Amino acid sequence: MFKLKISVYVITLLFSLVTFSLSFAQGYSISGIVKDTLGVPIQNVNVVKKGTLLGTTTNQSGFFEFKNTKPGIYTLEFSLIGFQKLVYDSIKVQNNSVFLNVVLRETLIKAEQIIITAGRHEEKISELTMSAEVISSDFLSKKNLFNVENALRYVPGVNMTEDQISIRGSSGYSRGAGSRVLLLIDGIPFYTGDTGETIWEIIPTSQLERIEIIKGAASSLYGSTAIGGVVNVITKRISDHSLTSVSSFLGMYDKPHFDEWDWSDRMRFFNGLTVSHSNRFNDFGFSASLTRLEDDSYKQSGFSKKYITFLKADYDFSTTSSLSLFFNSLNKRGGSFLYWKDSKNALVPPDADQGQRTATNRYMSGLIYKNLLDQKFLLNVKTSYYLNKWNDESEAGNRATSNLIRSEVQMDYSFNDKSLLISGVEAMHADVRSNIFGDRNANGFGIYSHFEQKFSFPLIVNAGFRYDYNKLSSIKGSGAISPKVGLNYKLNPQLTFRTSFGLGFRAPTLAEAFTSTSTSGITVKPNPLISPEKNLSFEIGADWNFKEIIGAEINFFSNEFYDLIEAGIDPADGLVIFKNVTRARIQGFELSYNFSLLKSDLLFSANYTYLYSRDIDLKRALKYRPKHSIYSSIDWKLLNVDFGIDARYWSRVEEIDEELIDLGLVKDGKKRTEVIVFDLRVGYQLPFADFNSKILLNADNIFNYNYVELIGNLKPIRNFSLSIEFQF
Repeated sequence: MFKLKISVYVITLLFSLVTFSLSFAQGYSISGIVKDTLGVPIQNVNVVKKGTLLGTTTNQSGFFEFKNTKPGIYTLEFSLIGFQKLVYDSIKVQNNSVFLNVVLRETLIKAEQIIITAGRHEEKISELTMSAEVISSDFLSKKNLFNVENALRYVPGVNMTEDQISIRGSSGYSRGAGSRVLLLIDGIPFYTGDTGETIWEIIPTSQLERIEIIKGAASSLYGSTAIGGVVNVITKRISDHSLTSVSSFLGMYDKPHFDEWDWSDRMRFFNGLTVSHSNRFNDFGFSASLTRLEDDSYKQSGFSKKYITFLKADYDFSTTSSLSLFFNSLNKRGGSFLYWKDSKNALVPPDADQGQRTATNRYMSGLIYKNLLDQKFLLNVKTSYYLNKWNDESEAGNRATSNLIRSEVQMDYSFNDKSLLISGVEAMHADVRSNIFGDRNANGFGIYSHFEQKFSFPLIVNAGFRYDYNKLSSIKGSGAISPKVGLNYKLNPQLTFRTSFGLGFRAPTLAEAFTSTSTSGITVKPNPLISPEKNLSFEIGADWNFKEIIGAEINFFSNEFYDLIEAGIDPADGLVIFKNVTRARIQGFELSYNFSLLKSDLLFSANYTYLYSRDIDLKRALKYRPKHSIYSSIDWKLLNVDFGIDARYWSRVEEIDEELIDLGLVKDGKKRTEVIVFDLRVGYQLPFADFNSKILLNADNIFNYNYVELIGNLKPIRNFSLSIEFQF
């Protein structure tokens, strides 16, 4: 029976309900219509009431409104990409409401990117005290990326080993048992209750506005699972009018490079279809989508069929309070491919693994309640439930069912437009039933506070801390404080310096402590004596931009890990066990350069990352961390046609799971090389006046380069896909 310690969640719910009535205070209004220089209303203009936490956007008619405004003098800021920012000051509200007619002028200079994740509130990316990257929905569409995992492979400083993410070398590979990078969906943590892993394939890429990546430890704000960074997927805003989208693609894999690898007598295909609809009726809006993905796979037993559903709905009680609901699910059936049979049969699994099947059902639901109690105090309540059911049809018959429920209350207080305090409390409970981990539970609690001060000279200082307490079933509970301080100094409009320093903390997952299973000849045993890991992180960097044409960035980073958890072989019995590496050090730097020509129709970017990772005790590199990584791209827009080239390189990893090879579990597992992959893409905007449509052609791994991220597991061979998208 699933027993929940629900008192914390009841308290948060009651707290939000009590404050609900406060949102209907009486007052006057500031409203208006925003148009361009031709008199055409502009939609989605950001309108911010300076010195407060109030903000809104214009609707289809260009209309905006701040209701319940108290008498006083106010300043409004209007901004939208492609238009000059406009500030209206000295707006006097005194015994009357105010209506404004606002005109924005177009500009070739792009508006600056806004990011939410770094400080749990909206801020310009140039004002951050740590490094960040943003993946746009446009990039996801151009690359026909239907899995967030694949999008992250193009982010500087990020490496993927199969489905496990590593930001600046924070992680190696542990087949899903734990993650040092926290995934959020609209700010709600999204990881499983048993393994603590990230399930990228559940996220519907068609519903994403952008993906924010925070590089470096973020434990001071997000807790245990953010010791290596944060990935926050921001979903699209619900449309103000009826909007239906249909996208479909068909792809095929080329033949393998070597004839002896060609195990199939036919072409292997992959395809997908997504249908979504969004609409708003006064104060209620919703967005829903259904995605079907099917992959024959280039590997034997690597096939899969997936169904992904997504629902988002919101209701505005007033201009200052709202309730949002979302639901996300993944139902997947497929084969299983972990390691190859040998290098001559690189696309075929071992004989013992032939015919294995897996079934996965995952369901995530969440609620977000926001209430601006007054112009300076914002309440944000989040609660979520995540159900995972997984089983395979191997001889071991592994299966697991996990339930994870969590709740959080966040309070933002703006003293003025230069001082902001963010504080919150968070709790979680997980319950697991499995023949792999046993019947276990986990509980966690966290409290955090973060203060930001802007000075006029211009310097930004932020400092904060978080206390976390975690308890895994029979293991003694542990707690830790994670403080952090950061500085951002703008020397001139083109050059900005930043630095940050902090301590991080990560508790082991149920999987790392209690896994007891055997698969593909590999046996894993539990380690109930495993300890939490800690780290000390430091970063210093600089950004330089010249008229939005040329940009350069450099970052130096250093991480000292204590009791780092890594999978290894116990020499006493030859079994795999998760254990603490006493000391580890990860250091390096990143260089990024980009420039645009022809009024931004031609864009070029290049990024280089150097990574030094070391097990201090064993005096060798950490596993699955490439020392050198390069990412580069060229984009060219010619009328209605978009051309693009993407290139990825990373050096041959120094250390792998040598023990698995020595024990004969992965034949020819030492065969690996540096990675050099090129992709091509072409997109065409169809000239239909009644609806927005485009067609895209992608050719990935065009030189059919053979490489692995994980030993004995070949990555995708050359493949082609054709996709088409309609909106009406």
